[in-house]
Parts: sequence; structure tokens; C-alpha cells
Amino acid sequence: MSDIALRQDIIDELEFEPSIDAADIGVAVENGIVTLSGHVATYAEKITAEGVVRRVKGVRGIAEEIEVRPTGAHRTADDEIAKRAIESIKWSTSVPEGAVQVMVQKGWITLSGEVGWWYQKTAAADAVKGLAGVTGVSNHIELKPRASAGDVRKRIEDAFRRNAEVEAQAIKVDVLADGKVRLEGKVQLWSERSAAERAAWSAPGVKSVEDRITVG
Repeated sequence: MSDIALRQDIIDELEFEPSIDAADIGVAVENGIVTLSGHVATYAEKITAEGVVRRVKGVRGIAEEIEVRPTGAHRTADDEIAKRAIESIKWSTSVPEGAVQVMVQKGWITLSGEVGWWYQKTAAADAVKGLAGVTGVSNHIELKPRASAGDVRKRIEDAFRRNAEVEAQAIKVDVLADGKVRLEGKVQLWSERSAAERAAWSAPGVKSVEDRITVG
């Protein structure tokens, strides 16, 4: 697919997504690498826009440079954002009570603390990213390692085999020190690469994933 055709597919997909106002989002494509620019009113729109682009066939990579510019009803004071964020996390059944701390500066939320699973870490971010006035989220929550390297590798490889999107034989898994996982190999679609990375993050104790999987 040519870059021109891919760019048009991305624009069409962004305009088709009802939760995004794509009028001020710019799209550039070079060799399958997509650069998103412009601005949106909420952080949730920014995250959704990136997700929309990821699912378009032919995308090999994304450089996301969209700015969040809250306007009107989307403007909220930092202390109010912090209160709402704490309450939202408290209501999330996936996040252990009292495990996460919240700091807000100019609409940007920084999460800290310690949990045992990656899904708990992401659940905390998911709980706050849609709040009015949020311009960004930095997730600094740490993960406690709870499994051996061999167990982590087996869990990831088993997850690959169960996942219809992932060609398990095409991906090599290395579990390094301090909860770091390295993925290497080659897949046909960007969605396969994302699915493999999600599977790696789902293993207990994984603190970081170095994704060296190529698409093409």
C-alpha cells in the first residue's frame, strides 16, 4: 500500500470514530510510519486516536505528537482533578486500595505506588485518563516481581499459543534481570505486534517490555 492511500485510510478511520473530533488532527505518513499532530480537547481523545491508527492495516509505526488543549467545560483545576482521580481509582475493583498515589500539575496526572500485576497498573491509568481537564498521564506505579524468570517465560509463551492474533513460533522471548522482558522476531501486522506485547505485560512481575518485533 502506498503512503498516500494509507494516509487516506487513517483519515477516514479517525473521522469514522464517533468519540473523536478529528477536525484538528493532522496525519502524515512516510514508509508506513504515521505521525499524528494537531490538538484535541481531552486526553481520552488523544489515546483513542492512537488506538484507531494502530488498527489500520499497513501501519508500521506511530509518532504521536497530538497536544491536549482543554476548553470550556473540559477546563478543571488541579485540586479538583486530583480529588476526582483518587475517587476514580478507589472505585476501580482492579486496583488494590491505598496502593496508588496521585499528583496533578497543570492537568498532568502522575501516578506512583506499588502493585503486583501489570493489569492493576494499567487499570489505575484507565480510571483517570477520561477525567475532564486531564492533559496527560505518567504512570510511575512499580510492579513487585512474584515469579521466576523461567515461569515468566513459560507464561508468556503459553499466552502466545492461546492468542489467535500471535504467531508464537515467530517470536522469541528473553526474560532479563529485574522483571525486564525482551521480544524479538517478525510479524505481518502491527496488531500482532501489539497483541504479543500485551501478552508479555500480562505475566506476573514483568516491569518492562523491550519490543524488538518488526512488522513487514
